[in-house]
Amino acid sequence: MVREQYTTTTPGTSLERPKNEYIYKIGIYGWRKRCLYLFVLLLLIILVVNFSLTIWILKVMWFSPTGMGHLRVTKEGLRLEGESEFLFPLYAKEIHSRVDSSLLLQSTHNVTVNARNSNGEVTGRLNVGPKMVEFHSQQFQINSKDGKPLFTVDENEVVIGTDKLRVTGPEGALFEHSVETPLVKAEAFKQLRLESPTRSLSMDAPRGINIKAQAGNIEALSQMDIKLHSSDGVLLLDAETVRLPKLPEGARGGSGISQGLYEICVCPDGKLYLSVAGVGSTCQEYGRVCQ
Repeated sequence: MVREQYTTTTPGTSLERPKNEYIYKIGIYGWRKRCLYLFVLLLLIILVVNFSLTIWILKVMWFSPTGMGHLRVTKEGLRLEGESEFLFPLYAKEIHSRVDSSLLLQSTHNVTVNARNSNGEVTGRLNVGPKMVEFHSQQFQINSKDGKPLFTVDENEVVIGTDKLRVTGPEGALFEHSVETPLVKAEAFKQLRLESPTRSLSMDAPRGINIKAQAGNIEALSQMDIKLHSSDGVLLLDAETVRLPKLPEGARGGSGISQGLYEICVCPDGKLYLSVAGVGSTCQEYGRVCQ
């Protein structure tokens, strides 16, 4: 490019034209011009490649005005269709399944659900593993459809809110410590058995204990002694017949020979006591015990 110079003169004046040494060329010539064209061509190629890759990514990822792939953006939130895999933690306020299908959480190891407070501390944790389901919290509660608590567990107690607790195991229920309940009842046409294999069995009640069998017998079997003790009341055996079938019978012997046998005597007020057995009744001889 050649720069042309123009001069203006006023009438009556004359100026000499500039000489050629003051005229010079400007622009890009030679190898600089070729490098510039090459750089512009390279930028054009990169632009075309980026545009092609963008279109390919949009097509592969299923981008649309409503979402991406199986992910749809609705007024209620995000909606996922089909199976989805999360490689990092998922934070959500609520997770719902479709109306016509169930919600499935699946993992090759453990499935852990954490609840955190405003400080980020874990206040509740549910861990489903291949061998155990663990729940860490101050309280665990299962409610019915109408909101009635059915099962509640905390550090102090376990509460079962159902009307009936049914144990179907063949060995029954095992309690290592005390049990407090207003009623212990067997199923229909089944026997009720209270057993302590290695220790004693104790039943305490402030207003009495009632053991009743309407259509059968009540049996009390013990390897050692069976003691019936009443501190203030009376021991009452109310039946048509009271039998002691295994009491030993003594043979006839001389007078004063007891053979290690004793006789049960009854006082007029109902008190029982033992008397050394003889050939005849010896209760009259120890009648002073009743006084």
